[in-house]
Amino acid sequence: MPTLFQINSGVNIGSTGRIVEQIGQYAKSNGWVSYVAYGRKNNNSKSNTIKIGNFIDFLIHILYSRIFDRHGLGSVKATKKLIKKILIINPDIIHLHNIHGYYINYQVLFEFLSGSDIPVVWTLHDCWSMTGHCSHFSNINCVKWKTSCHHCPKMKNYPTSLFIDRSFKNFKFKKELFNSVFRITIVTVSNWLDSLVKESYLSKIPLRVINNGIDLDVFYPLSDCADIKNKYGINQKFILLGVATAWSVGKGLNDYYKLREVLSNDYALVLVGLSKKQIKALHLNILGIERTENLTELSALYSASDIVLNLSYQETFGLTTVEGFACGTPGIVFNCTASPELITPETGKIVEPGNIGQLKQAIEEIRLNGKDFYSINCRKRAEDFYNKDNRYEEYIQLYDELIKN
Repeated sequence: MPTLFQINSGVNIGSTGRIVEQIGQYAKSNGWVSYVAYGRKNNNSKSNTIKIGNFIDFLIHILYSRIFDRHGLGSVKATKKLIKKILIINPDIIHLHNIHGYYINYQVLFEFLSGSDIPVVWTLHDCWSMTGHCSHFSNINCVKWKTSCHHCPKMKNYPTSLFIDRSFKNFKFKKELFNSVFRITIVTVSNWLDSLVKESYLSKIPLRVINNGIDLDVFYPLSDCADIKNKYGINQKFILLGVATAWSVGKGLNDYYKLREVLSNDYALVLVGLSKKQIKALHLNILGIERTENLTELSALYSASDIVLNLSYQETFGLTTVEGFACGTPGIVFNCTASPELITPETGKIVEPGNIGQLKQAIEEIRLNGKDFYSINCRKRAEDFYNKDNRYEEYIQLYDELIKN
């Protein structure tokens, strides 16, 4: 039986963690043995799991990043222990996901991979792999990553460095290391991200596009949403829903505030994934809900909503938009990064970034047409393009191809 070994910051938690778990499950259903090594958070997994490092390693890694801007270069011992386990397991494929997040040393990892004959797949879920510091640059229109990062304007953003700007050295170091592995294929989750990689120092590495998939048995239209509406007191409201793993300016948080100012009281604006501190600071007419791993409740919120808003300026795919589609709910996105790839006229609207007047008009047009006008097409688009089984079958085909070659 072939063996798959995935590495990610988390497993079966958050968007990338759920993707990792689903890929492992699909691989197992196709006769593979599945391992997942993770760094920080996990829920129960059907794969064999390996924890990388401990809380002390995590804290030291954070200090290394905060003080010296050497994110991804802590956790040396933890990464060497991981490599010993990889050598014992001897997998047929190593599949990398997010290798940032204060848990693994990318230098130790890539020096091992460059000397190994094991094929590597690396799915990019953000832009960290091609910059000297940040994980997203589109929200400030930075293009330094195309030539060489320096004087980084996002030093105080994740992964935060408080004192030192090492972006120039990080850029050169990552460029050399990430191009040192002979048997590696990069997978991007959208055509937009694919286009960026082709302009970066990763451009010579073989490249595939495989969209993210979702579980259509978890996210589906509910016929009766009275319970979830009663729970949050949003009966008789036209519900606008925003969902994020972590809310920030880059995710469009300020635009939701501006939108609330121009909406009448018969609209309910609901944001899921906020911290307790963010909820306390909310506009009084915005309903804030903390991050939840309860997918049944999340699916109910999607189904109860009339529109899913994704006002992000830094979206490499747009999973929340697609989860809304699966629940029969149309979406509105900003015309930037990967979000427009998801929307058709039958499933929602695309508006210019930050244009609150245009956003309000799009909401009113969808309300005038009615949710039923979009629902069937939304569900069909989710089934046709974002069914997890179809998407992750593409990974199995890629694994088989790389093993044969």
